[in-house]
Amino acid sequence: MVLCLFGGILPLIGVLRSSPAQTAPAPKELRVAAASDLQPVMPTLAAEYEKAKGVKLIISYGASATLTQQILNGAPIDIFFSADYTFPERIVASNLADAKAPIPYARGALVLWARKDSPLQPLNGDTLDDKRITSIAIANPEHAPYGRAAVSALSRMKLYDQLKPHLVLAENIAQAGQFVESGNAQLGLISLTAASTDHFKQVGSYVLIPTSPYPQIRQCAVVMEKSDRKPLAHEFLDWILSPDVQNQLSDFGLAGAR
Repeated sequence: MVLCLFGGILPLIGVLRSSPAQTAPAPKELRVAAASDLQPVMPTLAAEYEKAKGVKLIISYGASATLTQQILNGAPIDIFFSADYTFPERIVASNLADAKAPIPYARGALVLWARKDSPLQPLNGDTLDDKRITSIAIANPEHAPYGRAAVSALSRMKLYDQLKPHLVLAENIAQAGQFVESGNAQLGLISLTAASTDHFKQVGSYVLIPTSPYPQIRQCAVVMEKSDRKPLAHEFLDWILSPDVQNQLSDFGLAGAR
């Protein structure tokens, strides 16, 4: 009887030993394309969201036009946060979004920024008319909504023709700020999100550009129709649109969508 008992137990032990060890499920991931003006914003929100929901955001930054072209060319993106509404509209028009219109998530603002050691300090409403200006960085208006806003503002302020020879075009709004910080431009028309970071406040200062000279910067998002993670993408977008997060956007230099 003892031998039979052991004969029955030993094979079972062998089965238990040969069973593969259980592994923890892979973390959920969401592929996010985000406009360059969101570089000071998304890392904080991503960390907060991952902690709350267990979803890791894989974020690609770039000019809105560049990201749009990548999506049109088939880049594997689940959700796109643009710096305006026109580029997401291209995604919608190409039947690549799962909604009939882009979804507003924030409103941006344009500022004039300079290093604290600039001879043009202190900045004020008349600085852009200063004859000592030799270089002013803006994001390329062909690629970046904030660059387009900068050109519109200068035009309506009747300063564009005067300053056009001194414009230094950056690939995106983040690079425009870097040009000024590195000394490759005296001034920069950049986003309030960039100017509001601790680093930029330490090395420079800014003045707001009145909003009347340029169209409202309505930042919009779209979820990709072919994404295999659409529920996750919509959950994240709903979280961004929640009152708590919308109120938090002001800490980053953005206004809520409404």
